[in-house]
Amino acid sequence: MAKAIVGISDWSQTKSDLQALARAIDAGDALPEADYRLNFASPEQLFAELTPERLRLLDTLKATGPLSIQALAKRLGQGYDSVREDLDKLLEHDLIEQDAEGRVFVPWDAIRLDLTLDGSRAA
Repeated sequence: MAKAIVGISDWSQTKSDLQALARAIDAGDALPEADYRLNFASPEQLFAELTPERLRLLDTLKATGPLSIQALAKRLGQGYDSVREDLDKLLEHDLIEQDAEGRVFVPWDAIRLDLTLDGSRAA
């Protein structure tokens, strides 16, 4: 299975990447299995969506495998409602999935955060 790569990309870079992909498809090039990419417009947006609590939740699920929401909340020492809220956000971003029994899990081999600070966003 592929990995999830979370990073920062502006619209011009995303557009360029999509155009290159379209050219490869038009040329009939064989496309390798693609990783899942989730891009945000800024570091602030990335860390607003992937808070330390949500990153801890992802790491816990990756280590344990599928868990019920109640079992996950207990393992994390947090309330059910706050864990449910974080899970809803991670489901929205396709970083986790829920099985037929209602257990949540990470469907990726790994989740990588890709962040480069090069001064281009400095005030």
